[in-house]
Amino acid sequence: MSLMSLIVPDRRADRQADRVVPPSGHTAWLTSFTAGAMAFLAVFALALSLAAGRLADRWSDALERTATVRLSAPEDQMQLQTDAVLAILSTTPGIATARAMTDAEQRALLEPWFGPDLPIDALPLPRLIELTETGSGYDGEGLRQRLAAEAPGAVLDDHTRWRRPLAVAAGRLRLLGLLSICLIGSATAAMITLAASAALAANAQVVRVLRQVGARDAYIARAFVRRFTLRALTGAAAGTLVGMIGVALLPSTDTAGGFLTGLGFPGLSWLYPLVLPPLMAVVAFIATRAAAFRKLRELT
Repeated sequence: MSLMSLIVPDRRADRQADRVVPPSGHTAWLTSFTAGAMAFLAVFALALSLAAGRLADRWSDALERTATVRLSAPEDQMQLQTDAVLAILSTTPGIATARAMTDAEQRALLEPWFGPDLPIDALPLPRLIELTETGSGYDGEGLRQRLAAEAPGAVLDDHTRWRRPLAVAAGRLRLLGLLSICLIGSATAAMITLAASAALAANAQVVRVLRQVGARDAYIARAFVRRFTLRALTGAAAGTLVGMIGVALLPSTDTAGGFLTGLGFPGLSWLYPLVLPPLMAVVAFIATRAAAFRKLRELT
């Protein structure tokens, strides 16, 4: 096939234009490897961001509209003061339910921190009383004063000091995951730009010959854009697949002992990573197109 048969400026999808770009070499594996590695990292960054969102929602659901009364008293007075606290809570406007947690429930709360063999019977643990609010809420300061008068060992914890830092931490962790994805995309664009510029520089003589026989810069740039976009799409698809397999092999929440939230894609969220290969291809298209036209201007 002659060189003139490669020059078809008006056909945008001309596969023959791919011959302008070398089919192998360091630019080929560099583009595919970069896209694959970045897509692999993006899968975990996306999993981290989604897990942070689930964690924030779970903490919010668990702590919102709930509070705890912590009762410390001598063993012979514990049941008496527990009954007194329950009586106070049952007559407090804005409190829907109140109940004393059993030893088994308190053991379950402490087990993720101290293990299953905690001798709870031998420890002077306070009695925990769980209460839930109504929609209108209750007067926290008034309740504290009543508890201080009738059950001096009772302390009301409305979870405010826990809820705010946890919500802020989860929000920042989610933001960190999204920022990581943006940085991954920027790094991918930078690497592909360098690879495309290197490929154009290595084929400067071919570019000059193509111009001499009538090829336009748009035709030459399209050849590079098509090749590098396909390389990025293929590499990103492979990296995404490996990343999804890696996330699937991570231990679940139950296996981790109930304390870790687990990095996974429950339900339909497994479809989210599938957006990464097309997104990488778009990034490669934009980066390669800009690099190609800039390099072609330099070669004039």
